[in-house]
Amino acid sequence: MLEGCKTAQERWGGVHDLIDRWLLLRRQLIEVGIALRARQEYTPTDTAHIQAFCRQLIDYVSIGHFTVYEQLALEAKEFQDGSALNLLTLLLPEIDSTTQLVSEFYDRFDTQEHNLSQLEALPFSLQALSAIIAERFTLEDRLIKELHDVHREKNA
Repeated sequence: MLEGCKTAQERWGGVHDLIDRWLLLRRQLIEVGIALRARQEYTPTDTAHIQAFCRQLIDYVSIGHFTVYEQLALEAKEFQDGSALNLLTLLLPEIDSTTQLVSEFYDRFDTQEHNLSQLEALPFSLQALSAIIAERFTLEDRLIKELHDVHREKNA
């Protein structure tokens, strides 16, 4: 019994750590995005910062899709939580639609050449991206609350 509890705690404690690290990446992404949006004008010397933001953005989205969501689904299956799995099925297409828009932003600004040709459009693109990302964060927070936090309480 104790060994089973320890195994579950290790397994879902690892998910908790994964989510914590992912949310730290989110905070860092927000901070970099705010700093980037705070600039009123962009020059060719800003391209390295824009590219760094693009990399952070894609890293955050990728970790969500290829690690966090999968772990949340496994956790829901392990707890035989049909309502959580249904929620995941419902929310993932909405999250996927934001992923497409994030990818389009990345494709527009991922290289120095792209940056230079798009600098005038950057403030408007960042504003649109901010709205998309805010929507995504809301959906992800709902997933964490409904798929992980509930199970963490059951584990305690």
